[in-house]
Amino acid sequence: MIPEPALRPAASRGPGLELCHRSRLYLDDGDLVLRTRTRTRRFPTGDGGITRAVFLDVPGADMERMGPTVEGPWGEVQLQDRDGALVGSFDIADWLPEAPALPKRWVKGEQLLDRTGVAALLKAAGIPLQVVKDRDDPLLASRSRRRGAKSLAAGSDFPLWYWGLRVVAGVVWFALFSLILFFETTTPWVLLLAAVTALVGPVARLVLRAWTRLRLRRCVPVVRERIRPTPVEGMGATVRFCRDTELRMQDRDLVLRVLGGQEYWLPLTGPHALTSLVLVRDRSGQPLGVELRGPHDQVRAVLPWRLWFGGGGGTDGWSRLRRTAGLTASERKLVGKTPWPKGLLALGTNLLPDSAGTARELSRFPGTIAGLSSTAVMAIGSFFSIVQGGRIETAHPGAATAAILAGAVGLVLQAVPYAAHQLRSRLWLERPAPKQTPMEQPA
Repeated sequence: MIPEPALRPAASRGPGLELCHRSRLYLDDGDLVLRTRTRTRRFPTGDGGITRAVFLDVPGADMERMGPTVEGPWGEVQLQDRDGALVGSFDIADWLPEAPALPKRWVKGEQLLDRTGVAALLKAAGIPLQVVKDRDDPLLASRSRRRGAKSLAAGSDFPLWYWGLRVVAGVVWFALFSLILFFETTTPWVLLLAAVTALVGPVARLVLRAWTRLRLRRCVPVVRERIRPTPVEGMGATVRFCRDTELRMQDRDLVLRVLGGQEYWLPLTGPHALTSLVLVRDRSGQPLGVELRGPHDQVRAVLPWRLWFGGGGGTDGWSRLRRTAGLTASERKLVGKTPWPKGLLALGTNLLPDSAGTARELSRFPGTIAGLSSTAVMAIGSFFSIVQGGRIETAHPGAATAAILAGAVGLVLQAVPYAAHQLRSRLWLERPAPKQTPMEQPA
């Protein structure tokens, strides 16, 4: 069993969901241990190893590229040896479970160190931590002292074999595409190779789906309790929302699973664990929601009452949450016209998507960082195979048939999963959830 404090990675879904189950950064027998999807690395502390840590409390710049914008880091932790050389480093947002749900840098400084558990982990390891707010601070390792440093990130959402296949196939296809386009070659083997490399992307994506399912079946945590939302009528909850959204109480974690399949793992043990449940009521005594609080009363997540416990049988879910979470339960009443949550951007405030289209997009199997650009290139590649196969149909009928068939298969492999997702969503999952009875009062 992994000892606490252990850092949990940022929430993810699809193939990245395995990281939530497996990846941890913890202390064992005096060493910092990084466990990822594929391996375990040990980093000695003390003489000959890590002797100090420096937290660069400065946000990085966002990167503009094809597909969605890539957000810069929230801050970096450097682990250095006695001479100030860099042993390893990581972006702190990689180990903040709720990072995908929070605006960039809404949490910073000591609060960020407490939420992630970095402060508790370094304290347990006996590694002094210093915070700097300038990229030119002399405490940071210089470029010449960064050679050989290792990344202590939780791992990539997509496995290395998938990136390798896509990159190699993409480079080869683009080279052949340029050759065919600019030199107007009709050499059969060139066209066939282009058709095969164009087919690699759609096939690899289907293989990735199967690979993800098989890997996740091996991750079977012990679940003590599952709590699903019971929303009141008129909130816009759908069959998909009520099916996919849940709270899981596990032996050492409280897990919030949201509609898109992302899972947020919040620790129930250790110095950075959740500490309390707070039921918030308005001036008239009506319940508004539940706050899940961590060290120093930081709100880690909120559960709106009308969404989670307001429907028929909802108070039973609230009772089971209090019983199984093992957290201190209390109540507080708002004063005056104070809204709730006020200035609070915590996990769980906005679980219902604003439209059915948004829900379909969130629940699709995730794509790479290139997003729609990747899908468009795959579709173009398959269509290009069909067109070029038609060019050589008379001179080389066998090669032409193979190229056209590869292009058609590629288009089908892309269209069928998309169409199935759309039809299933529109015909079933986007229907309104069964009606709920009026809001019940908490016991």
